[in-house]
Amino acid sequence: MNLEHRTQEGVDIVKLPERLMMADAAGARATLKEIIDRGSGKLILNLSPTSFMDSSGLAVIVSALQAARKREGDVYLCGMSNTVRALFELTRLQTVFQIFDDETVALRAFT
Repeated sequence: MNLEHRTQEGVDIVKLPERLMMADAAGARATLKEIIDRGSGKLILNLSPTSFMDSSGLAVIVSALQAARKREGDVYLCGMSNTVRALFELTRLQTVFQIFDDETVALRAFT
């Protein structure tokens, strides 16, 4: 799996794929962990392209949060579709993550 990654103002920003599910989970988890380990621990996950996510996709995002917090960082989410937001609300993960409408607002919250 190839995740689009860039760094801006010391914050890593990753655009997630259209579908994040079990078949992609191991690769996405490893890539995000590597990005966090090499960076500042501050990560924005842009979910605007993501239209489908299963429980394995949620686990990838939670593991990224755990890795970031070990480095005294955090993971902010942005650009969620209504479908993905409903999944986060169903699992109550919106109480764990800071969720923003877009990257600009999420980046401003980090700086």
